[in-house]
Amino acid sequence: MKQDILNIQHLCWQVPGGGEVIRDLDLSLQDGKLVVVTGPNGGGKSTLAKLIAGVETPASGRIFLNGADITDLDVTRRARLGIGFAFQQPVRFKGLTVRDLLELAAGGRLTEGELCALLGKVGLCANEYIDREMNASLSGGEAKRIEIATVLARGAQLSIFDEPEAGIDLWSFARLVETFEELRRTQRGTLLIISHQERILSIADEIIVIADGRVRASGPRAEILPTLLADEHAMRCPLEKGARR
Repeated sequence: MKQDILNIQHLCWQVPGGGEVIRDLDLSLQDGKLVVVTGPNGGGKSTLAKLIAGVETPASGRIFLNGADITDLDVTRRARLGIGFAFQQPVRFKGLTVRDLLELAAGGRLTEGELCALLGKVGLCANEYIDREMNASLSGGEAKRIEIATVLARGAQLSIFDEPEAGIDLWSFARLVETFEELRRTQRGTLLIISHQERILSIADEIIVIADGRVRASGPRAEILPTLLADEHAMRCPLEKGARR
């Protein structure tokens, strides 16, 4: 039986001066799994990802990585312990090239072949991108794919992707899904993906549904996905009566 790489106990977080977004949330992730977190907009999915990565600090509760309490560690120290995080909106780094960013993530020099392999996994040609600066000349989709490549370069124990499909075209999305499938088969570590996309949900080992700041359902894909699809169909059908397709 695989051990838990992540354990969250009674986690709470609220908007400064506002209401609770994460409410007494408990969660465990097994090592070596591809886990997809889904649920309605505003339910707390992205906030949960940021709390795990250390971008946000919980109001209460504890977070454990491999049994060690990391609740009070900042994002840099968590990254050193093996947590990689790709933002929903990528951060730009003026003055750094794509090569610089990937080598910083990898912790050393990368060969042309390694750079090509990393960028190819997110649908980019290395020859066209490795010497470009991470600035406003890159489109949102390009910056997003490069950031995902940096997470892949890090080879983290726990890699978190916050809606990786946002801002990328259909071809790149299909390539990204293939990359996640390949990572699950060939690399050690756990992938945690925040997504609404059925294509990504369909490759998950486990699915967690977050709504109103709490875990509403969790379990194997074969158990959870059919209920999600049934709920979506039930909500959509009354609106489609008599509609032309």
